[in-house]
Amino acid sequence: MKITVSTAVQAPLAEVWRAYTTPEDIMRWNTASPDWHTTSATVDLRVGGKFCSRMEAKDGSFGFDFEGVYTRVEPCQRIEYAFGERSAVVTFEEAAHGVTVTVTFEGETTHSEEQQRSGWQAILDSFARHVQG
Repeated sequence: MKITVSTAVQAPLAEVWRAYTTPEDIMRWNTASPDWHTTSATVDLRVGGKFCSRMEAKDGSFGFDFEGVYTRVEPCQRIEYAFGERSAVVTFEEAAHGVTVTVTFEGETTHSEEQQRSGWQAILDSFARHVQG
């Protein structure tokens, strides 16, 4: 099952790309809700390079590493990565309003399609607020 989410970011493409791929920025925007945060992030943005974002509940009750390997990188255009047995594609498209960022990912079987879509959309919306804020 492929799931797609997207958001419009009113900012220049170079700024959108930088914020999406810089660990310091990722730690500020990578959250689906106010009771979660990203406590660390690493990015080796090249084919074969690894990434990892440590996501934790603010109350300390749960945490996990979202990690994977980049399989394709086209600066300011496209990022593809594998995480576990799944994969995702992120595209950056300039438009009159700024940049549309679209993420298409392979869903998993533990959560419903709607739960997955809403969680990934919330993170992408947080990203847009961060860049525009």
